[in-house]
Amino acid sequence: MTDRRLEQLQNWAQEVLRQLLDNSALEEVRLTPVSGDASFRRYFRLHTDQDSFIAVDAPVAHEDNPRFVRICNMFRDADVLAPKVFASDFDQGFLLQEDFGDSLYLDSLQAARELGDHKCIDKLYHAAINALVQFQTGIDKKRLAPYDRAALRAEMALFHEWFCPQLLGIELSDDDQALIESTYTLLEEAALQQPQVAVHRDYHSRNLMIPDPRRYPPEALPGIVDFQDAVTGAYSYDLVSLLRDCYIRWDDDSIESLANYYYQAAQTSKVLPPELQFSQLQRDMDLMGLQRHLKVLGIFSRLAIRDKKSRYLADIPLVISYFLDVAEKYPELEAFLGWFREKVLPVARDKLDLEF
Repeated sequence: MTDRRLEQLQNWAQEVLRQLLDNSALEEVRLTPVSGDASFRRYFRLHTDQDSFIAVDAPVAHEDNPRFVRICNMFRDADVLAPKVFASDFDQGFLLQEDFGDSLYLDSLQAARELGDHKCIDKLYHAAINALVQFQTGIDKKRLAPYDRAALRAEMALFHEWFCPQLLGIELSDDDQALIESTYTLLEEAALQQPQVAVHRDYHSRNLMIPDPRRYPPEALPGIVDFQDAVTGAYSYDLVSLLRDCYIRWDDDSIESLANYYYQAAQTSKVLPPELQFSQLQRDMDLMGLQRHLKVLGIFSRLAIRDKKSRYLADIPLVISYFLDVAEKYPELEAFLGWFREKVLPVARDKLDLEF
């Protein structure tokens, strides 16, 4: 972000706050960088005597800000905690929104694990699952774009466009490509056959927050961000994003227990039909996770190569590990898994320093 753009955002935010707070004498505000993400958005905190806010630089050439605000309001209307947007300038690509603070679920989960605080871990995940069921029932899926076959295929294509050739330097033969395409089709079919609901699409520990306890009650969990790509898709997508998180891993028993917590809540809320068995949920979650993890391998590779965000390379080994562990449970993936182990894994071990 250039100095000029920062100055424009600061001037805009100051004028908006003067009107919002009805304080024409408001002193000059200063923007402090908070964080970035995998998009072109940048976030800055600004303080007043009464409160703090987040100013967002979201360049119109890259970000669909009207969509962001519209989907934010869908989540808020579903009675989950998404940040209120106080003001927007769609022409410039500026937003002023609610400040949840800096406490990510990821940080709290890692700290709780180190302390062996299973009660805290369960509390955080149960709250996240309750919120998931809440927006799955509270958002009208007809208002969102479909997570259709074309979208699912375009995402998985990042695996053979970025991960294999660009990151690993693997040249794919016609036979390789045919095997990959048949695997994509299998995973697409599995996703499209599931009950369809509102899908956040990136529901994990870096996009869930513990709101500042000085301004929110302890039960206000979680604060949900990065929802702008929401679609209507498979019910298991956000669940597997949460439980097989690309940034923190839990043992299989813990994942099964939390999946069962979701299953009970989703059955009670009628997200799922009564005839859907827990064993089907486990299969749905597994196959949906395989689709997501193929996509993520491509996305992380693209972020590192094209966008110069090399920090995402450190998260690829966990994604590969998830893929290998889950895929081996399904005979219909035997050919693809064998190919992956023979052709992809040796190169990945060398280039990514895998320990498995």
